[in-house]
Amino acid sequence: MNVVILAAGMGKRMQSALPKVLHPVAGKPMLSHVIDTARSLSPHQLCVIYGHGGAAVLELLAKQAEPVATALQEPQLGTGHAVMQALPALDENLPTLILYGDVPLTSAATLRALVDAAGNDKLAILTVEQDDPFGLGRIIREDGRIVRIVEQKDATEAERAIKEINSGIMVAPGGKLKQWLGALSNNNAQGEYYLTDIVAMAVADGVPVVSAQPGAQWEVAGVNSKVQLAQLERIHQGNIAQRLLEQGVTLLDPARIDVRGELVCGRDVTIDVGCVFEGKVELADGVTVGAHSVLVNATIGAGVAIKPFCHIEQAVVGEASIIGPYARLRPGTELGQDVHIGNFVEIKNAQIAPHSKANHLAYVGDATVGSRVNIGAGTITCNYDGVNKFRTVIEDDCFIGSDTQLIAPVTVGKGATLGAGTTLAKDAPAGKLTVSRARQVTVEGWTRPVKIKK
Repeated sequence: MNVVILAAGMGKRMQSALPKVLHPVAGKPMLSHVIDTARSLSPHQLCVIYGHGGAAVLELLAKQAEPVATALQEPQLGTGHAVMQALPALDENLPTLILYGDVPLTSAATLRALVDAAGNDKLAILTVEQDDPFGLGRIIREDGRIVRIVEQKDATEAERAIKEINSGIMVAPGGKLKQWLGALSNNNAQGEYYLTDIVAMAVADGVPVVSAQPGAQWEVAGVNSKVQLAQLERIHQGNIAQRLLEQGVTLLDPARIDVRGELVCGRDVTIDVGCVFEGKVELADGVTVGAHSVLVNATIGAGVAIKPFCHIEQAVVGEASIIGPYARLRPGTELGQDVHIGNFVEIKNAQIAPHSKANHLAYVGDATVGSRVNIGAGTITCNYDGVNKFRTVIEDDCFIGSDTQLIAPVTVGKGATLGAGTTLAKDAPAGKLTVSRARQVTVEGWTRPVKIKK
């Protein structure tokens, strides 16, 4: 089987410099959704037709794990003309599945059903009945058989009353597609070469024209505007939420969750409102995620409580830990079991061993922190000298007093205590109290200045 994806349109109604097919649904370009679904069918050849914004489209295709054939459509003279551009890349002996880069949610199961209906010798069309089919091509049947498709602008009043529409997705038999495309005419209201005109040609040639239907109307929904993009986003997120609920995840409001990647959940996971998950996020058994938290490519251990308004990116959180509220775990963060990271604490490229805590107002960057360490409020690891990054090591059982600055590279020995307000520029010995602060002085006889009247 060949697959051709039409992705050359400008998308004027999107009101954007970004090519239409590159606008994201669930954090991924629409075209990538279509390519991934097509790949799941194991096609012999996959060809993307590009045009407007071609450089950006080609840049996306260059990042694909497997090579994608491309063909330029310039100028854009309709869907039939677009498929013509792909012919040199296709195996004429195989059926060709035609998809659209701005129709991102068609399921692989629906496409398999369409391919099965087509076999090797039939023209198969994915059709669907819509209550409001305005602007879409109507399926014309005689005695139940499809005989042609008529576009809205070319349809009669009676034809416009038909509710069965053409999704545009079809499978054409090998050996016939090239012949039919070569016979297309642009004698229509748009002055374009309609791919749908091959239906009448198939009927004339005695080729059976069959149909298949998607599991839901939204599978064939296309995007031509930001309004439609937003509507499709909510449909897709609703479908994701439904699957999570069926898996046993508790969503406090299924309408207020955004998954922009892959979310893997264990048993008894609870997610509050307004949470965003990007990339691959894994939540083990018993995890709770507080409202308005953002997790990006993160792994969260069993029993972790993430309180509201946390941002966790490329981080690993050990089981039974407590994070937040208002905590930020940046890339390279690895927390052990039962670690507490509190409000307005930022961790970056740091490893913190089990049972340690930094409960408020601290920055721990480029650091290795041992077990049972207490990091007081206002503590900062001064890891950057303006050019290079350096590492701080805090060994097991240390107590770091509030408002401490650790100027890396520096090591705090096992069981050491740093007094509040200490600026540590040299290693602190194990088991000792280290203090660095100016002597406190009270000035006798001093009076506060008084404002002079003008």
